Amino acid sequence: MAEDALFVVTVASEKGGVGKTTIATNLAVYLKALCEDLPVTIASFDNHFSVDNMFAIGGRSGRTVAALFDQAPLEQAVSLGEYGVGFLRSERRFELDQPDDHARLRRKLAASGLRGILVLDTRPLLDGLTRQALEAADLVLVPVKDRPSLVNAASVVAAAGDNGSGGRVWLVPSLIDGRLRLSNGAGMRDYLTVMAGERDLQVAPVAISKSPKVESLAAGFGSRIHPVLTRARGTAVHRQLRDLAAFVLDQRKAALDRADLRCALVSDDSLPARLRQRLKPACPLCGRPASGASGVLLLARSGRLLAAIHDGCFDRLLKSTETGSMVTRDSGFLAFQLTGRGVSGAAAECRLALFDRQGMLQLEEQLATSAADLVAGLFAALTGQDNSSLTRETAIVPLNGQPPAKLLKSGADADWRRRARAVWRSLNDQS
Repeated sequence: MAEDALFVVTVASEKGGVGKTTIATNLAVYLKALCEDLPVTIASFDNHFSVDNMFAIGGRSGRTVAALFDQAPLEQAVSLGEYGVGFLRSERRFELDQPDDHARLRRKLAASGLRGILVLDTRPLLDGLTRQALEAADLVLVPVKDRPSLVNAASVVAAAGDNGSGGRVWLVPSLIDGRLRLSNGAGMRDYLTVMAGERDLQVAPVAISKSPKVESLAAGFGSRIHPVLTRARGTAVHRQLRDLAAFVLDQRKAALDRADLRCALVSDDSLPARLRQRLKPACPLCGRPASGASGVLLLARSGRLLAAIHDGCFDRLLKSTETGSMVTRDSGFLAFQLTGRGVSGAAAECRLALFDRQGMLQLEEQLATSAADLVAGLFAALTGQDNSSLTRETAIVPLNGQPPAKLLKSGADADWRRRARAVWRSLNDQS
């Protein structure tokens, strides 16, 4: 996976006044300061224009957050702003025309050429835009300053589909007044950490202090908002934001090492243009973006259509078959031959065939109706056809232990392609 593959950080909270936007905007500045060569972009779905007031240069205009959802190339919509941070302007009234399609932003980011880190600042409510940002996020930061905001954090965790400890949502104690003590003598940070642990929620290893100096940076007579890095370096918040940015970079490195970025591109610069055009941006089984850094490669119509299937989706498909228990990631080739409803009007029928690494047929299985329907849905997503109009389709999955991105890159071992052609010929001879 490319070192500049896109990593999305969403800062979200259902409670206002917890320092959410202050964290988001300053985080972008500190990330860029720590990694000058890494592109950093920020966008806000809130309508307070803090992003514009911190990053806009002069009176220049540019595209707004609407560019995250339209058909225009996203990388061309980003304006270069102050401190080297790219940004999209905010909108006073922006609503989605398809609010229930929560994966829309994730698909757009996966298909875009945006690189580096994208910071998304959300509204203080779980509306459609916030859910879009949560679905796309590799890391979710939830500022909490007291018990009510911590209780509300549970809804953000649920909306993100997170499993609590070990997931991608982290609470960030924010606006903490170190002078305050509870009746038992505990400080607010310790109290929030204990309460979060009882709810199986993760707490980031840094807390952001309450600081009159920092609050004054956004309370002047002018419209310009200044970052902590340039105007409040003498505060504890400066060190805390630097530590928070370092924490985010550590999380990004871990995700890169796992090849697990939710909006990463499989179609990077090393992928030939002719293959980029054939490659589907989403897994044909679940419809979610597939990075291609993991999972399996699917080839259909003699290789003219390509898709990456998530490991979990492929395992689900295998479990619906009797042969699945004998299939490993280095078995050779797995083939699906579908006779769709468009041929006879009856239920779809599908034959599964397993070939060894030399391209020799090992076993076959006529799939049960439920499994055949699952394969039919795969082909429908892959070809853009309705299930009822599918006729005869064939696809193969190379099983040689390599993820799609590695198989398709220029200079990759071409031996699997030669054997794949032999499998195609064998399937065509049998059909």
